[in-house]
Amino acid sequence: MSMASQASDSRAAPRPMTKEERKVIIASSAGTVFEWYDFYLAGSLAANIAQTFVPGDNDTAKFIFVLFGFAAGFAVRPFGALFFGRLGDMIGRKYTFLVTMTVMGLATFVVGLLPSFQTIGYLAPTAFIICRLLQGLALGGEYGGAATYVAEHAPMGRRGFYTSWIQTTATVGLFLSLIVILGLRLSMSPEAFAAWGWRVPFLLSIILLGFSIWIRLQLAESPAFVKMKEEGTQSKAPLSEAFGNWQNAKIGLIALFGGTAGQAVVWYTGQFYALFFLTQTLKIDGTTANLLIALGLLLGTPFFIFFGWFSDKIGRKPILLAGCLIAALTYFPLFTMLAKTANPNLINATENVKLVLTADPAECGTLFDPVGVRTFTKPCDVVRRALATNSIHYDLVPGPAGSPLKATINGKDVPSGAAELTAAAQAAGYPKAGDPSILKTPSIGELLSSSRALQAVGILFILVLFVTMVYGPIAALLVELFPTRIRYSGMSLPYHIGNGWFGGFLPPTAFAIVAASGNIFSGLWYPIIVALGTFVIGLLFLPETKDRNILQ
Repeated sequence: MSMASQASDSRAAPRPMTKEERKVIIASSAGTVFEWYDFYLAGSLAANIAQTFVPGDNDTAKFIFVLFGFAAGFAVRPFGALFFGRLGDMIGRKYTFLVTMTVMGLATFVVGLLPSFQTIGYLAPTAFIICRLLQGLALGGEYGGAATYVAEHAPMGRRGFYTSWIQTTATVGLFLSLIVILGLRLSMSPEAFAAWGWRVPFLLSIILLGFSIWIRLQLAESPAFVKMKEEGTQSKAPLSEAFGNWQNAKIGLIALFGGTAGQAVVWYTGQFYALFFLTQTLKIDGTTANLLIALGLLLGTPFFIFFGWFSDKIGRKPILLAGCLIAALTYFPLFTMLAKTANPNLINATENVKLVLTADPAECGTLFDPVGVRTFTKPCDVVRRALATNSIHYDLVPGPAGSPLKATINGKDVPSGAAELTAAAQAAGYPKAGDPSILKTPSIGELLSSSRALQAVGILFILVLFVTMVYGPIAALLVELFPTRIRYSGMSLPYHIGNGWFGGFLPPTAFAIVAASGNIFSGLWYPIIVALGTFVIGLLFLPETKDRNILQ
């Protein structure tokens, strides 16, 4: 039986996966794993990239700049979704995601070759950002093509299960990038890795690119697209039809605010913000943090398949919205437990060392600096930024107009200069980076033998479990919301606005909130508010789609 005739029988009862369908899933997933591997390298190697491409001595500004470079790739993803979505609806799914893969792979390879700032000056960070933008544009067209392609091969009653394999690819891509990075870190000195070793994962991507293109060249076009083309029902202007028509545009808005926005922040909180929280806030070394995250991902990844399968039984909507709600209600206690486990002296200090800044409110700015380009000169701002960089909690009290900045620790006056105040807080109990009380497991064997490390992995696993709940069913849901003639365009835009903007900007936004508030947990308010908003909007407006016929 041809794939087209199998698709036309999509209303039949669920049946086992055929050999050809298995090939479709493997090929689509393998290519998408490669693209996510490429995309995540910049996040996993943020500190090394910062030291190579970004000038200046402010480590926080460097790190936030690289986060911005990481987020820049997400910022352009909706534009990639529009451009490649239109192509996918007009010329076909297969050829479109062959192009996206090639662009993505070449941009990643080039990052590994870029000279440093010391060699070419400001061209270095500029070229890095351009590569990130190209990666984001390509990825904007990749996901919609892969998800649509797999779903249009899936029989009725199995779309959640089939597309859930695509959903694993983002986590598997991250996991693969962490494994490669860990292997390099453990096989060379820290100095060698910082000097040139971090480039190797980018350069290796050229091999993966060739392999992925070879796999996808063996695929046939989507049966649903072939059927539509044979019947002459293709859209002449898919973007106008998808977003210029209110009935279709309304579906896109519901998909965004009632689905992908909450899914995105839960996803990026559980994977990326957790990694940044470990390294930047809790001061855990990169090797230990990567090991912890990698093991949490390894344990959690099978649940993408489970929740995709389960959504075929009870529906997409209840699983997605339950994940958003549970995550929002538990983030504060889970991240507090993670901090107490990984850096107990830090939490003890936040509870026992009361640092109070008293300043004229007019002399204290917002400190909101998500791209790391602002220069702070006022003493109040300089001090608060330094405290946030060292994960030191403070309370800001308004003082009389014109009064100088004053600092106290447990009621005693201390010098209010940034360096002096930081040193006083550390003398009072705040741990420095490298403190022996901070969790450190530089090898898998040490991790598995440490009860603290295993407890941290358990918490990270729970965070990943939330990710699998919201992400496992989302591809099937988005495919089912839109008709075939505009499906690639229609589903890609809300997905990439949600994941590119709401999710991609989560790490720099959350860190900026922490720096402005002086509370290491305050950045969690961003994903909590967005996830709760999605729960409410989705509950009221998002339809259940699992029984829809997607050939219409």
